[in-house]
Amino acid sequence: MKFPNSPLVLLILSILSSLSVSWATSEPVPINGFLECLPKQFHSGHPIFEAVYTPQNTSFRSVLMARIKNRRFSSPTTPKPLAIVAAKHESHVQATIVCAKQHGLQIRIRSGGHDYEGLSYVSHVPFVVLDMFHLQSVNVSVKYESAWVESGATLGKIYHKIAQKSKVHGFPAGVGPTVGAGGHFSGGGYGNMMRKYGLSIDNIVDAKLVDANGRILDRKSMGEDIFWALRGGGGASFGVILSWKLKLVRVPEKVTVFNVTKTLEQGVTDVLYKWQFVAPVLPKDLFLRARPEIENNTEGKKIAEVSFIGQFLGQTHELLPLVNERFPELGLRREDCHEVSWIESVVFWAELPLGTPRSIFLNLKSKPIPFFKAKSDYVKKPIPKKVIEYMFKAMLEIGNIWMEWNPHGGRMSEISASATPSPHRAGNLYMIQYYTSWFQDEGIEATNRYIHLTRKLHEKMTPFVSRNPREAFQNYRDLDIGANLYNQSNLLTARVYGSKYFEGNFKRLVRVKTMVDPHNFFKHEQSIPPI
Repeated sequence: MKFPNSPLVLLILSILSSLSVSWATSEPVPINGFLECLPKQFHSGHPIFEAVYTPQNTSFRSVLMARIKNRRFSSPTTPKPLAIVAAKHESHVQATIVCAKQHGLQIRIRSGGHDYEGLSYVSHVPFVVLDMFHLQSVNVSVKYESAWVESGATLGKIYHKIAQKSKVHGFPAGVGPTVGAGGHFSGGGYGNMMRKYGLSIDNIVDAKLVDANGRILDRKSMGEDIFWALRGGGGASFGVILSWKLKLVRVPEKVTVFNVTKTLEQGVTDVLYKWQFVAPVLPKDLFLRARPEIENNTEGKKIAEVSFIGQFLGQTHELLPLVNERFPELGLRREDCHEVSWIESVVFWAELPLGTPRSIFLNLKSKPIPFFKAKSDYVKKPIPKKVIEYMFKAMLEIGNIWMEWNPHGGRMSEISASATPSPHRAGNLYMIQYYTSWFQDEGIEATNRYIHLTRKLHEKMTPFVSRNPREAFQNYRDLDIGANLYNQSNLLTARVYGSKYFEGNFKRLVRVKTMVDPHNFFKHEQSIPPI
């Protein structure tokens, strides 16, 4: 088949000879064949070369960097893709899969770019990035209380579109408005309504997937096993998820949010200890996060404090007597509380000033991008006060760290551990996220220091968190818990990290993988391998 005689195609062809350079070795790489293959696939009236960026393109670096959310993976020595396909139509996704498969290239799939270990845009073998950010439509049906959202849509855009149509509907997902739907939903998706409605994946009723053969499948055609695996098993192990159908949930016209901060000098150790007994057993309508963190006081000295950040699906006059009876140590006052619409609560959780127009979520820029390392844990028994005291000392040593303690209970305890791949349900009091970030200290020495201190704190917490396995949350990717490095697909290695993310559900995920992608085209360092 001949190429069309468009100037853009001729330009691409004119640089093909310069693209036969090596990738990390002296061996030629198959990018030429990949580029030649693309226009031969799935003709749709949407020319694919308009979506392709190679290193010779002046926009290549800006497109690559636009959705890198961890500067640890943006250094000059970080492996770069041979091409980026910023898909503008589902046929572009199909063509990228078929051509990469034919020419021995790995693909990395990026929606919002928030993969904590950079696996959505970094590989150590020749690869291309399939960037989904153009595929971001959100179609809301209030009549059917549902919404179809494409994987490149951000959570902020999804929330905005729902709020445009209804004041009494929302969706249970994360508080980060720039997070992409693709990775968030396929990894589980938790947020401040999980005690009322469960995780995002508990409220997803259909999906469209492109498999390793380029076929587009919905829930009916893919079957229940694959649909089960996509909702919390990590979609990038099974294919490329084009879109999700969400079941919207009911919210009141007014909700109440608050943030009460206490320091060590104000006895926060005792308050945080008591929080462990209270937060997981509060009514489902109340979500109360504890956020230990290190801040600078007015004198520039680092201090430890905890912010208790809450959302109540109701009004202040109902909230105050509830909290002051169950948790008087918090000292919640009426002036701490803000009654807002549900979409305004999204503004609050995004740490934007109340009153910020919700339209900001349509084009919200990320905050300054840090270097960071994160880890996670699940807690089944209250942590002793002496351990909390040690934790604060360790955090002060690290300096640039915060933690999030997110309470379970409520609806989370009612859903079976095998209902979705995400098993962290009944029996967990709360989940911890550890997050160490740094901006100014560049270089390998600073990176090694912060990562070492974070690992040290995590290790010291070992006796007080879940065990056999020590559970972890997949949306908080952590290669420390096990990884198939150097392009390996060892099942025993995968079982190590798979048991921590998925517990007993790992076996079923392997069976699904073997069924849908037996040749293991879709793979990364923590993917599900076939048998």
